[in-house]
Amino acid sequence: MRHESRDVVEYSVQLPFSTVRAEQILPYAALVEWTGARRLWQGQTFSVEPHQGFTFLAGVGTRIPVGLGVTLMPLRHPFEAAIQATSMARIIGQDLTVGYGPGGRNFQEMLCAAPYRSPLNATREYVQIVKSLLAGGVTEFAGEYFTCHGAVSPSPVPRVEVAIGVLRERMATLAGEVADAAITWLTPAKYLQSTIVPALRAGAAEAGRRPPRLVTIVPLALSRPGRTAPELAIASNGAHLQAPKYLDMLRKAGVDVAKEYAPEQNAAAAVNAGAFLYGDADSLMHGLKEYEAAGVDEVVLNLTGVYNTAGPAKTLAELKLLLKTAGLL
Repeated sequence: MRHESRDVVEYSVQLPFSTVRAEQILPYAALVEWTGARRLWQGQTFSVEPHQGFTFLAGVGTRIPVGLGVTLMPLRHPFEAAIQATSMARIIGQDLTVGYGPGGRNFQEMLCAAPYRSPLNATREYVQIVKSLLAGGVTEFAGEYFTCHGAVSPSPVPRVEVAIGVLRERMATLAGEVADAAITWLTPAKYLQSTIVPALRAGAAEAGRRPPRLVTIVPLALSRPGRTAPELAIASNGAHLQAPKYLDMLRKAGVDVAKEYAPEQNAAAAVNAGAFLYGDADSLMHGLKEYEAAGVDEVVLNLTGVYNTAGPAKTLAELKLLLKTAGLL
């Protein structure tokens, strides 16, 4: 039975791979359908696009709440983003959380005429347009980065929650001002408590609204013979542990990451700081409780490192064990 009160922290499941065949999603969707897990999440991928992958579930009779965390703004105009979100919500018939983020500078340069001069302002414009279109009526908006004069179909749809991918304080403040939710990735619980949650609240207070929900996607793995925590952290988040914006966030969180290419050092530092959780089921739950205490509303279990090193069968078994330990199975 799902928790409906926002006072209760929800647990969800991250799809731990980039989908190649849509049917790969089904076992993870079943975990959400038949347990107390709240949503199935997936980030941006370039093999099977997440909007289409999740829509496939409805076509085979599995209709569950899902979350996209996060899709990358340069891939689509906010008008197209609103159409994709409402289309998926209509088809799956369930509530939907869609997170948006500007992506890295290199990705912006690859697809745009020029990188966003201010990713913060570009994100503000993007989210304002999407939210306005989802609210109904004609949207009239002319900004520095995006322009929209139009409307999407007003027919009823399940609720679409518009979120922003958040790593640092200024984006968290913006999410507090304009978003329904903030989504974080690889963020230690103490950093959320000291920096991100206060910024969300400050932005919301400035805008005269309630703070948005905080969703945190937590990479983790059960300790097993033959495994090491840094090895799994690299298998889970190797690219993130090299990306400048993630390294900057980790430094702001007090994590001792290297300036040069040093994957093993950065992985070990992330583990030591609790950005990647490793241990037996009880110790992992203790670590997840720290995220709850920090103010997280939805904790997403991300076992990508296990999937990449041990395969799907062990990943599903370990997800089931964690959901059972959390009292959701």
